[in-house]
Amino acid sequence: MREKKFMRDTLAIKTSHVLPPDTNHHGTLFGGKLMAYIDDIASISAYRLARNPVVTASTDSVDFLEPIRGGDAVTLEAMVTWTGRSSMEVFVKVTSERLLTGEKAVAALSFLTFVALDENGKPAPVPQIVPETQEELWLNETALRRAEHRKTRKNESAELARFFARE
Repeated sequence: MREKKFMRDTLAIKTSHVLPPDTNHHGTLFGGKLMAYIDDIASISAYRLARNPVVTASTDSVDFLEPIRGGDAVTLEAMVTWTGRSSMEVFVKVTSERLLTGEKAVAALSFLTFVALDENGKPAPVPQIVPETQEELWLNETALRRAEHRKTRKNESAELARFFARE
């Protein structure tokens, strides 16, 4: 029987102050910088579940919903929402806070897939994730639909790669 871990035990939170070097010519956080933050916090969450090295297998999407401006605080919350044998889905919620007013907004959402590795670099089994709250249950129950979409997208990417390999 597989070990089990609660989703809450994989929670990772990071808050950063958005400074001028972090922003583009619009005065908002560089998208690539936010994507690096997302991958970083998601990997910490995945490590907390696997307690083994992990690698990013895919990023489903990064949906930028609201701009994150210079001077804002940006907070990322990551949690493992679903597990396969060696893979895990990690959800990341990004919020921005106008530090002068306290106004907060959900700025971005993302789902990533990580794979745990053993000492030989081969996929390693991970514990089964256990949701507790309504939000966690919803994320867990809808994960299979996202996994199917991921599988379809990966097959389409492989087909596209074969097409470009012929050039």
